[in-house]
Amino acid sequence: MNPPDLSEIWVYLSQRPLTGLTLTLVAYALGDWLYEKSGHYPLLNPVPIAIAVIAGVLWVTGIPYQDYFEGAKFVHFLLGPATVALAIPLYQQLDQLKRSGPALIAGVIIGAACASGAAVGFGWIAGASEQTLMSLAPKSVTAPIAMGITEQLGGLPSLTAVLVILTGITGAVLGPFVLNLVKIKDWRARGLAMGVAGHGIATARALQVNSIAGAFAGIAMGLNGLATAILLPIIFGLVF
Repeated sequence: MNPPDLSEIWVYLSQRPLTGLTLTLVAYALGDWLYEKSGHYPLLNPVPIAIAVIAGVLWVTGIPYQDYFEGAKFVHFLLGPATVALAIPLYQQLDQLKRSGPALIAGVIIGAACASGAAVGFGWIAGASEQTLMSLAPKSVTAPIAMGITEQLGGLPSLTAVLVILTGITGAVLGPFVLNLVKIKDWRARGLAMGVAGHGIATARALQVNSIAGAFAGIAMGLNGLATAILLPIIFGLVF
């Protein structure tokens, strides 16, 4: 009896849901290992490393994204519980949040307006279409909310999803550099900025650095999503 051909084995494995799940976990473990070895160097954030590894494997092996996602959707499902779990650091820093309430709300509203306004403004200057501008506007909001907003505005949810991921990675990687550059040392302000500008990915980075920053990033991410979901449709309805 001849041994099975390796290509046949790979075709079989590539169609199994556990292959996508295993690839996702291994890619992130590799990114996290590099991140730890570098001493938490921001440019080696595990998220972009994992994305690059997964994209490279899918490209080399020719596995369709849909087949990969059949396994990866188990990780995708955990995004909901992970977001709810942000309530734990919020509860632990509840006194700090109460004392900073007015400044927190003002910062979120101003930050949300700047994030959306800058994206739409640069898009308009570059000559982007109206549909593209609508897809750009919610790019600093966490993906499920952002895609819902875009769909309501008449934009492209798929484009928004890509922009949201890029925004989160950029915020997690460059956020600490920018905050150090402008000499912002208060952990509350740093967390607020990371949460508003970089939603979930940047919030995860803030939680790794400091519990107070993580709590403020978490509440800022949630309030930013709420403010953007309410205000953007109203503003676009008046302008367009």
